[in-house]
Amino acid sequence: MSKGNKGFGSMFTAGLDDEQNLDTATPADGIMASRSQTLARIATGKQVPDRTEWVDPERCRPWRLHNRDLDHLNEETCRDLIDTFLSAKKQRIPAVVRRLKGDPDFDYEIVAGVRRWWTVQWLRAHHHPEFEYLVTVQNITDEEAFRISDVENRARKDISDWERAKEYTVALAEFYGGSQSQMAEHLKLSKSWLSRLLDVARLPESIVAAFSDTHDITVRVARDIKPLASDGKTLARMKDEAERIEGERSRGEVRLSGAEVAKRLIKATVMASPKSSADREVLGKGGKPILRYSKVRGGGLTIKIPARSDATRSEVLEAIEGLLSA
Repeated sequence: MSKGNKGFGSMFTAGLDDEQNLDTATPADGIMASRSQTLARIATGKQVPDRTEWVDPERCRPWRLHNRDLDHLNEETCRDLIDTFLSAKKQRIPAVVRRLKGDPDFDYEIVAGVRRWWTVQWLRAHHHPEFEYLVTVQNITDEEAFRISDVENRARKDISDWERAKEYTVALAEFYGGSQSQMAEHLKLSKSWLSRLLDVARLPESIVAAFSDTHDITVRVARDIKPLASDGKTLARMKDEAERIEGERSRGEVRLSGAEVAKRLIKATVMASPKSSADREVLGKGGKPILRYSKVRGGGLTIKIPARSDATRSEVLEAIEGLLSA
């Protein structure tokens, strides 16, 4: 990551790695290294972030552009944090929040740390009411909040391409005037990578419906499907296949991985070559084909005479004459 992002991220994201990474983080360049070093100092009690508070998680809500799919937060996906919090008897790394004004239901808006917030709530609901939510309060704009969230989660493997793509799509329009070049510059990303990520969120809804889990829609899947979806004919074929896949899934017949769904969608766009000899036939009096033919480039014909047509020579010649004069 570039030095430009390091300066910005260091202001807000020191100490934002998940708890389980405290002892396993390896040295890295830029902001990721500074964050790991800060984590170590916080863990040993040598440094405490400014404006850090223990708050009631019920008084916090994720901000509107957070990049976590709340439907995917459950005991299984948060098991690592649950075990870490129980082992430490508390949350050790603070989340980043903003103080809300004029909201009777919530005091804080979570910019980074939604997974920790979910974990604390789960523990409180499962025999550990003593747990509170550790936060550091920042006074930041929406665009800064977006960049903080991005800095924290860019290296996370548990955030899907789909989640990132949806968040980036909204931010592109809201903060960067629809300019991918400007967004890439602000986030210190390559323009080509940003474009590929945004393509994930641009897939037609009819195609997205074919996937049992949107987390299966990766940058690679979108890269393979998008060129085909931009053509009306191939898109129509993919839509038909997507409906078949969705129907099979609803009937409990099949549950495909993301790669398998993509393979079927792509395969559906390749129409079988027209049968060169069997799709067009000239039938004899007994209903049997006496000629099979296909058109070739330049306006010519390829004619084949079946070995057992039971047609006479005159019948065959008459059929050929009929084709040539048609």
